[in-house]
Amino acid sequence: MSDHPVQACAYLHHVAFESADPERLARFYADNMDMVLTKVSADEYRCEGPLRRFVAVKGEDKKLAYGGLACRSERDLETYRRRAEAHGVEVLESPSPYFRDGAFALRDHDGNLVCFGMAKEETVAYKPGVEGIHAPTQHLTFATQNLPGFKEFYVDKLGFFLSDRVLHDDGDLATVFTSTNHEHHTIACFKSNRTGVDHHSYEAGSMDNIKKFCDRFAANGVLLTWGPGRHGPGNNLFVFYTDPDGNWIEISGELETIYDREVIDWPHHPRTLNKWGNAILRS
Repeated sequence: MSDHPVQACAYLHHVAFESADPERLARFYADNMDMVLTKVSADEYRCEGPLRRFVAVKGEDKKLAYGGLACRSERDLETYRRRAEAHGVEVLESPSPYFRDGAFALRDHDGNLVCFGMAKEETVAYKPGVEGIHAPTQHLTFATQNLPGFKEFYVDKLGFFLSDRVLHDDGDLATVFTSTNHEHHTIACFKSNRTGVDHHSYEAGSMDNIKKFCDRFAANGVLLTWGPGRHGPGNNLFVFYTDPDGNWIEISGELETIYDREVIDWPHHPRTLNKWGNAILRS
């Protein structure tokens, strides 16, 4: 457990992914995720919808450019900066276009770039002429070959709340869930044979909203990758889709609300990952 009670001090505000074809990737999110597409340059496209934002930049497929954690107050932002500096983590300039002056970025144990800042403004407008579906950008999940290093960086150094763990029979870590607010996880990580992003998620809140997204994906000829199901840790409903670059997208609902409770340890078992049916085990 972290050394402070859970507070609603930060939330996942946006994600940015690299792509060999950023326009194609951005159009996929705009068409399927109820977002407005803006071309910033030939190398950068931004998608914005009700409380969610996705950025596609020129680069390598299936690689995170950066994730953006918006802090609720300047005090919270400064706390993260001080904790990083106290633990010898280099504070870098933030590349995020959505944060005010004073934002900064950190590279975690695997080199993933995470930005911290105060949001310039809330994006709440709905796409003109289309019924908006409430589904904020909610969590980012990594894959790593060094899961203890993930826990050390986010929990021990930055002070994220450790909500749940998944353990192999021999006690080795399989999955770590951490939070920066009242939701079950903000950033999580699976033990894997690769390093990078496992998936990113949008919290639709209810099965009705999940169904609306599923209908939109289906109308565009995009079929489910996994689900529907219900996770053990977090107790959330889920469906998964795959974007044109191979990134996994989760549409989630009913994610557990937590406060300062003890960590729950789960067995590394298919029913932990999906109470309802088939599971995609990462390790």
